Amino acid sequence: MLHIIFKRSRRAGVIALLLAAIALFLGTVLATTARAQTAPAAPAYHFVYLRSIDTLGTEVITPGPSSIVGLLTMRGAPVIRWEQHHANTTPGRLTLSIFAPGAPTTGLPTQNVVVNMVGDSAKLTISANGTTSEQALLSANGAVALIGNSVLHTALMADHARGAKMATLPVFLTSGGRTMTATVSQQGDTTVFSLAGMDVRMLWDPNGGPREMIIPAQNLRVVRTTAAASVSSAPVKIDYGAPANAPYTAEDVIIPTTRGYTLAGTLTRPKGATKMPAVVTISGSGPQDRDSRISIVPNYAPFRDIADTLGRRGIAVLRVDDRGVGASGGASSRANATSADFADDVASAVAYLRTRADIDGTRIALAGHSEGGFIAPMVAAKDPAVRAIALLAGPAYNGRRILEFQNENGIKAATQLTDTQRDSLRRIVPKGLDSLAAANAWMGFFMRTEPSAALRRVKQPTLVLQGDTDQQVTPEQADSIVTILKGSGNTRVTMRHFPATNHLFLIDPSGAPAGYTALKDTHVRREVLGTLADWMVRVMK
Repeated sequence: MLHIIFKRSRRAGVIALLLAAIALFLGTVLATTARAQTAPAAPAYHFVYLRSIDTLGTEVITPGPSSIVGLLTMRGAPVIRWEQHHANTTPGRLTLSIFAPGAPTTGLPTQNVVVNMVGDSAKLTISANGTTSEQALLSANGAVALIGNSVLHTALMADHARGAKMATLPVFLTSGGRTMTATVSQQGDTTVFSLAGMDVRMLWDPNGGPREMIIPAQNLRVVRTTAAASVSSAPVKIDYGAPANAPYTAEDVIIPTTRGYTLAGTLTRPKGATKMPAVVTISGSGPQDRDSRISIVPNYAPFRDIADTLGRRGIAVLRVDDRGVGASGGASSRANATSADFADDVASAVAYLRTRADIDGTRIALAGHSEGGFIAPMVAAKDPAVRAIALLAGPAYNGRRILEFQNENGIKAATQLTDTQRDSLRRIVPKGLDSLAAANAWMGFFMRTEPSAALRRVKQPTLVLQGDTDQQVTPEQADSIVTILKGSGNTRVTMRHFPATNHLFLIDPSGAPAGYTALKDTHVRREVLGTLADWMVRVMK
């Protein structure tokens, strides 16, 4: 069997099969390069992946005279570079290279595979660990190789079938070496691409190509960006240490859990302080490192910004790699983990801090962003000894309501759609959400759990921070959180809204996720950091 097997969370694993929605646009690029062999090189095309309330990653394609190159960068996953050769619009040799996260794609990959489809066979040349082997696997006549991990490569194959007027297309899956049959059909103005029982409904701009793809059943959106995604593949070893001359130190720590794995993090501590207060940061959804970085926004490291700010105000900060990410263990359990499970990891971080002689165990607070703002109240409600919590763009609504809003927002924003197309999409949303909740443990919990259940039990001082141009967790949810807290008897609630501030707490008059890649200032707004620091200093006294 083919050795290209990637370990991914269930959330990330559906992306490759379900987002083959870029086919028409890519087909246009492919046909153009085939007709104009001597034309100047076309620009690269950048796409952003969005799911639930967070950003997943990017894929970039660069067309050439005889091949198209793709580069897929997803958070917490290996980088995939592929090159699909073609003659006119017929797919030919496929080269697939896999690189470790952060490794240079100009260097040697950890694995390289060349696939040639010949007759009813797939002939493979596989290079890994300094050795090369040849394999021939039975496939089907007319089959094309398909990189299941890559949305845009899937789109190329879908467009090949459309151009050839093929209702069915045999595909050889490079991940697993199986041959399956995909179908491509047209239902009115909607193109439906189906593989392994999963459908994608594609609606096109009248001028050609998609502006945004709406996939209600999996809550996946693909947005073509107006600026380069700026995903660097240069070798980078992230330095989690303190900057030069900082008034605090940084220590790499290992956090034990009772669940058979350890978590890794960085603890920043003000110099010269003893029995100091501490804050535990909690990341949003998806696999994230201790800085909560996202690949499409260069130098965005919000938890590093928070640690630096609080470290200069006399407060220690523990920021932790998510379960199964970076140096943290627990990868095998991540695929089926819910927000409640991640709350257990946060509780372990709090318990670890209480064992340290240099930390005041009675002055430990939590700061959660996005899903982290959903998790922090769960931890605080169970542990009344937690001193305080700060919720940064935390949701007040259950996930189903959030997803319904995001789907409706996407439908309204797609100005090229007819009213009939919009109504068609609205009708399939409820069933799609039902299917999603049943198929995915994390999403099911997210969709059915009311944040108010934990919020009503929070009696600690609570800070609610919200960007007013946030299009992922809408601004009025901050007001709802405050209403819930105060209605349950919590009188120590502070709220602050920030104008022209997006979900990432960056300056952004629009707030649209499609514009994240073009943002110039990628550090958390100073007003946000200052408000957080002032409040933490006050409640930690």
